[in-house]
Amino acid sequence: MTNKEKLTIQLLREELDLLDKSVRTLKLSVSKSMQIGRKEEYSFEEMESFDSLTSKFGRTSDLYTQKVIRTIWILLHEPFIPFIDLLNQSEKMKLIDSADQLLEVRDLRNQITHEYIPEAITGWFLKS
Repeated sequence: MTNKEKLTIQLLREELDLLDKSVRTLKLSVSKSMQIGRKEEYSFEEMESFDSLTSKFGRTSDLYTQKVIRTIWILLHEPFIPFIDLLNQSEKMKLIDSADQLLEVRDLRNQITHEYIPEAITGWFLKS
């Protein structure tokens, strides 16, 4: 194993640790947001909870798709390819369960981040 591979493995471990922590805090935010539920109007504090949820969702999805999956790809000595191709190849290699599901997560993340649509996040996490 080369020194570069050892460093990349260490990087992957660190990314997986960050992802684990991020998932734990995301789950707490999901739980808190589910307790708020759907309403016609939200208080400032409730909206802050949804803001926190959207932030944690974006961070978690980025850690997984942009860091962890890419780092695994590097360890496999595969060439850089566009995100959609990376997901499709990762699904074929059984690294992920569903490319379509991760594309949906990515689309939602982009929608929330770039357009700030609170209904998108509440609709996603608070499905009845």
